[in-house]
Amino acid sequence: MNNQQTPFRVLIGKPGLDGHDRGAKFIARALRDEGFEVIYTGIRRTAAEIAATAIQEDVDVVGLSSLSGAHLRLFPEVVNELRSRGAEDIPVLGGGVIPDEDISLLLESGLNAIFTPGTPATDIIQSFTTASKQHRDHDQKK
Repeated sequence: MNNQQTPFRVLIGKPGLDGHDRGAKFIARALRDEGFEVIYTGIRRTAAEIAATAIQEDVDVVGLSSLSGAHLRLFPEVVNELRSRGAEDIPVLGGGVIPDEDISLLLESGLNAIFTPGTPATDIIQSFTTASKQHRDHDQKK
């Protein structure tokens, strides 16, 4: 996975009232199997809870999942919560049932990547790896 002794730490969160977590658990398991340390928040978390947990757990990346259609509101809320807490350097990646026309809006709002159904797990893992490395490089330059 990486050349560093410390595994990358990621948080997988389910913001809002969405109770469907099969995809989030699948990604959490795939990342864990690749050697990541994974913190899973569980379902129905607020943006503030996700941001606070990300900071408390000192994660390299936050991954969000939404199947409820509320991604345009919830994903940017998490990004804003991280910014308001001085943790804007933590990359946020999102996935779920997200229409193509919403992807550019989410990227413009501060997310680093968006994944839709059918994205190969290897592509998602690679994006988490890249974002984690960038976060660690940024932290080392501080």
